[in-house]
Amino acid sequence: MANIKSQLKRNRQTIKRTERNKAVKSELKTRIKNARSAAEQGSEDAQQLLRMAVSRIDTAAANGVIHKNQAANRKSSLMKFVNDKQNSGDVDDNA
Repeated sequence: MANIKSQLKRNRQTIKRTERNKAVKSELKTRIKNARSAAEQGSEDAQQLLRMAVSRIDTAAANGVIHKNQAANRKSSLMKFVNDKQNSGDVDDNA
């Protein structure tokens, strides 16, 4: 354990940030999971859940919880999944 006053403060700040980031990441996972499951089930509110998840991903990236490229990758993957699920329900592929 550090004896230096500034290091003690940094340790306290790190603990606070870690807890806050954990909560944000957990919420991200939950929203992404909800959007994916709604898309799989063909739910009518899938687009709304997608928008909520994307919004939260953007906020997390803006606050530095995740990197902006990681946010872009997650949004891209989620949108592709939701769009594929919606399009597969509309069109029958015989190819």
